[in-house]
Amino acid sequence: LTLLLLSHTNYGLASYVYTEDLKTAFRMFEGLNFGIVGINDINPTAAAAPFGGMNESGLGREGGREGILEYLETKLGGFSI
Repeated sequence: LTLLLLSHTNYGLASYVYTEDLKTAFRMFEGLNFGIVGINDINPTAAAAPFGGMNESGLGREGGREGILEYLETKLGGFSI
């Protein structure tokens, strides 16, 4: 029931779960629609990790490879020499 309620919010920046059960930890991590999910950790991030929310809590990512990709454009080239 808790997972169902949390997954239907309009916001999704961060969520935190405290549990001793590994199965519950993975189920909550996979089921929560948040940009950051901390399992028994209040700061589950690092400088190289992407940071950003989901839903109405933000667009895109900052930091890490994902943050750089926001500023790049993909270009396809075909050559026959």
